[in-house]
Formats: sequence, structure tokens, C-alpha cells
Amino acid sequence: MNSAPKKRAPRLAAGRARALGMPTRGTTNPNRLRRIDRWIAGTPWVARALREAAEPVVIDLGYGATPVTTVELAARLRPLRPDARVVGLEIDPDRVAAGKLVADPPALEFRRGGFELAGLAAGVRDFPGPALVRALNVLRQYTEPEAWKAWDELCSRLAPDGLLVEGTCDEIGRRCCWVTLDRGGPRTLTLACRPADIERPSDLAERLPKTLIHRNVPGEKVHAMLGELDVCWAKAAPMAPFGPRARWAHAAQLFAELGWPVLDRRRRWRLGELTVGWAAIAP
Repeated sequence: MNSAPKKRAPRLAAGRARALGMPTRGTTNPNRLRRIDRWIAGTPWVARALREAAEPVVIDLGYGATPVTTVELAARLRPLRPDARVVGLEIDPDRVAAGKLVADPPALEFRRGGFELAGLAAGVRDFPGPALVRALNVLRQYTEPEAWKAWDELCSRLAPDGLLVEGTCDEIGRRCCWVTLDRGGPRTLTLACRPADIERPSDLAERLPKTLIHRNVPGEKVHAMLGELDVCWAKAAPMAPFGPRARWAHAAQLFAELGWPVLDRRRRWRLGELTVGWAAIAP
């Protein structure tokens, strides 16, 4: 019989530092973040950050008035890493208290914290940082300079191979945009939608992350990207009889053929997604 002591997971200390940031508006609905979660779990280089992490800690930052989307995130990531530890962080103590009613430690916990990711680094010996941070609908109320600063703060606290997924979506999760970052900064921009609910891809401009939303003006790269994607959508109109998803996939293919650095392929396009390299749209 093997009597070697079992390695214990690191304790996530409560921390005493002041939480950085402002409470979110709190709007949340079941399945609001399903497109983001599906993309995280189904994109190999993103899923790898959790699957190969030394300490599989995932942070859901600013989960809102109810913890439902954090609970859903934990369930969706479990097939990737059964020992993943999902921690919901909120500044509002009442929201944290509501989360603790459904907590299932150590797999699912809720704590008070903000951009400093309180309690995850301070006082924990050799803790490398979270493997993944999801921050959706958190930075909308900040200025663009404040959003860039928040990115720097969050990325500095990631594990060496960790990732930050930050962006916004509508109230029911049918229109979404997010940026994926590592310690070095932004890597990709992803657009995701229910193609049947849009007239053209540029409808997603209103959901661009805070660092990009005010850049959707002539002369900026992101404006050029959305304009060319609209043209491809129009050229893909003959695919409409096969359904909106087929039209989106064909538009994405035409867009890639123009030379844009599209990083995914038809399987993701059929889901209403499109991911491009950050350099192509960086301000």
C-alpha cells in the first residue's frame, strides 16, 4: 500500500488588501456566458492553459447579482480538468454571501475581491497565479485608460502560462466580443453571435471591449475589420437559404481569403464565431 502523503492543494487565503475596482451593475442571466465558456473549452490553445496548469485555479471576476454563471463555468470546465478550482470574486459582500450559499469547496468558492484578485497570491506559498481569469461585462463602466490599467493588473497576476478572457455581451448572450490576453498582453479578439439575430457583423460593434469600443471610427484598424467583414457578409448572401450559420461561415471564409489573420476554421465559424490576431486590430 502506498503510504506517501497526498499532496494538498494550496489554500486560497482570504487576504486583507482593499478590493480594487467598482461593483458591476450586476445584470446576469442563466446561460448568458455560454458562448464564451464554449469557446474556452473548445479552443485547444485556450483549454491547454487549464489542462496543463500546475495549479488549476480559475477566477470568475465580477460575476454579478447572482452566482449562476460561475456555477455554469465550473460545470463546463470540469471535463477539461476534474480537479479545477473555480473561484467567483465580487466586490459587493452581499453578492459574495449569495455565492456562498451554492459553494462547493474546493471545487467552487466565492470570495470578496477585485482586480487585485485578493487572496490568491498573498499568503499562499509558491502559488503561481490563476490558470484562467474570466472577466465579462466588468470593464464597461470604466474609461479606456482605466480598462488598459485593469488589463495590466490582471495579466501581472496570471500563472506563467495563464490567460485572461475579458469582454462584453448582451443580456442574453447572443452578441459577444472578447479579448484573450496572457502575461505579455492581448493575443486575440473574438466575435461571437447568433447569426440569425444580426443584420450584419458590425452590429457586434456595440459589444466591443472597452479598449476598442471607442476606436470603431474611420482610420482605426477595428473599424476597417468590421467594414470588410460586412462586405463579406453581403457577398455571402447566396448562402442565406442554407441558414444564417452557413452564411456566417462563408463570410468568415471570404474574410480570411482577404488576408486577415483568422485563427479559427469552419467548425468554429459554424457556431457563429470568428477569432483574429490582436495585431490586426490593435489601436
